[in-house]
Amino acid sequence: MDPLRNPYAPGAGTPPPELSGRHDLLEQTRIALGRIRLRRHAKSFIAVGLRGVGKTVLLREAVRLARADGFQVCFIEAHEHKRLAELLVPSLRAVLLDLDRLGRLSADVKRGLRVLKSFLSSIKLTYGDAELALDIDPEPGVADTGDLDIDLADLLSAVGRAAAARDSQIVVIVDELQYLNARDFGSLIMAMHRCVQEQLPVLLIAAGLPHLVGLAGQAKSYAERMFDFPELGALSRTDSDRALLAPAQAQDVDITPEALGEIYETTRGYPYFLQEWAYHAWNCADGSVIDRADVVAAAKKVERQLDASFFRVRFDRLTHREKTYLRAMASLRGPSVTASEIAFVLGTKTQSLAPMRGGLITKGMIYAPNRGGTAFTVPMFDDYLRRAMPDWVPPTAKGDPVSKSEVAI
Repeated sequence: MDPLRNPYAPGAGTPPPELSGRHDLLEQTRIALGRIRLRRHAKSFIAVGLRGVGKTVLLREAVRLARADGFQVCFIEAHEHKRLAELLVPSLRAVLLDLDRLGRLSADVKRGLRVLKSFLSSIKLTYGDAELALDIDPEPGVADTGDLDIDLADLLSAVGRAAAARDSQIVVIVDELQYLNARDFGSLIMAMHRCVQEQLPVLLIAAGLPHLVGLAGQAKSYAERMFDFPELGALSRTDSDRALLAPAQAQDVDITPEALGEIYETTRGYPYFLQEWAYHAWNCADGSVIDRADVVAAAKKVERQLDASFFRVRFDRLTHREKTYLRAMASLRGPSVTASEIAFVLGTKTQSLAPMRGGLITKGMIYAPNRGGTAFTVPMFDDYLRRAMPDWVPPTAKGDPVSKSEVAI
């Protein structure tokens, strides 16, 4: 079929043509925004899930809903090499300047700008490149201690009061939240706690990998009571079929039940992979019906595409030792494996691998789905590792070779 008419949209954060299976979370977002607008308490939430389940897409939809509801939106994407203040300050500055332009003189808005200037002065010692010009004097004694726990709470409180003075609301939306270090994460939780205590119109909506739930509890013991943690997983068969059929039928194209079943079984219902398989199956089809043969024909093209982009970009970030660790995980072929199993495959002690495991969790490659367990954050990454490192052979364990009956190479 004509690739120009292909409705499917595989990509990082690319909105799918049919946002299926996420209506509960979108409704939760609408309700939370509506309650904040009415000056009623709404619980902030942090959506968690593996790579490719559509977390970024949902956050972008939250941005759209918030702006349509008249909110001031502060959207940031966390990453490993920048601290929270560096990411947050430019957006908060834009919010305050926008509030300042809304009309009548407001003492709260002017104070918010002065507090931001104080905060900028305090973080220069720690975040040297986070400097933005503000032609205003700082607010003495507020957000200027150099302690992020105190200063960020002061700043977010001042911004919340500025919004309230303009009869406005603020939603802070953070993607890839797991990349914040423990100190920054704890400070953000404390700042939101202050806003809740002061009944300010500030909401946090964030998303990240599954281990965020544990990180939140470690950062502040009360975090699990402050936030909801909705889980995003693979789509059900019904939602998967809807995500694929609706865009095709809008183009007067049909998909056979057998083709839908083949895509679902192959992708395990993960939204990003659904889009990839449907996109290539469309391009393989000749007529106005996509059948199972088209899906099978597309498989090799999809595999090459994923290996060259989605999987490869993550593989290339790894050191040789990290690749070996993950290849050992892949050899065990389990949805979750234990540290002792990985150590056995690598012929070493469990304790010696703890720093490696911690580093891979920090990089967002693995997480702990349960106590003592380890799993990939990227669906089907174990299959990729077996393709990318086909000649890898497990080392000996305790002097005895690991047999192929014990470990699937």
